[in-house]
Amino acid sequence: MKIVITVNKLELGKQAAQKGAVLIRTAIAERGEANIIVATGASQFEMLEALIKEEIDWSVVTGFHLDEYIGIDENHPASFRKYLKERFVSKVPLKEFQYVNGNEAEKECKRLGEIISRNPIDVAFVGIGENGHLAFNDPPADFETEEPYIVVNLDDDCRKQQLGEGWFPTFDDVPKQAISMSIKQIMKAKHIICSVPDLRKAEAVKNTAKSEVSTLVPASILQNHPDAILLLDKDSASQI
Repeated sequence: MKIVITVNKLELGKQAAQKGAVLIRTAIAERGEANIIVATGASQFEMLEALIKEEIDWSVVTGFHLDEYIGIDENHPASFRKYLKERFVSKVPLKEFQYVNGNEAEKECKRLGEIISRNPIDVAFVGIGENGHLAFNDPPADFETEEPYIVVNLDDDCRKQQLGEGWFPTFDDVPKQAISMSIKQIMKAKHIICSVPDLRKAEAVKNTAKSEVSTLVPASILQNHPDAILLLDKDSASQI
């Protein structure tokens, strides 16, 4: 895992988008198409804003949604489907985007699992949670399941982060379950671009980069990936 420290979150997002765009263009040049994973949350704002400005033939790019809450409508302010439609999918002419429907959990996990198994991922754009989670794989994460998408329980730290970022009015409004791409599926991506700004992520970054790989720090698994880049700003890098 390579670590890149930038001056601020704007530069972080710009570099993440540029690096990802090079990899997407390379995949298109080699195979005529590309498959990507797109994350959500406050950590991805700057990256997505920069990525949509990159010169990419989006008509041959298929996108996959990383995770979604169970039990909220796609028009809910906290819906990641809504987030992605507004900030990414409506901005670029993708070949296809595979959203996660959080209202049909078991059926959706099976459907998406079958699709992604036929579409190897070239670039995964991801982040890290305050509790060290990767996607919604909260600690202790399941490092062993082969299922591409799984139903997960969200721990209190994860739910507090969602509240703190302003997605929900009260803690009780934050869902307790979600559909998440599994750890093994994320690790199958050829390249991983992990964007992690802000001081509140500093401890999680330290544990991800410096601790032993452990299910108690799910993002630490990125240490084992052959081409993962952890992009930080000065705040998030302050403890390493």
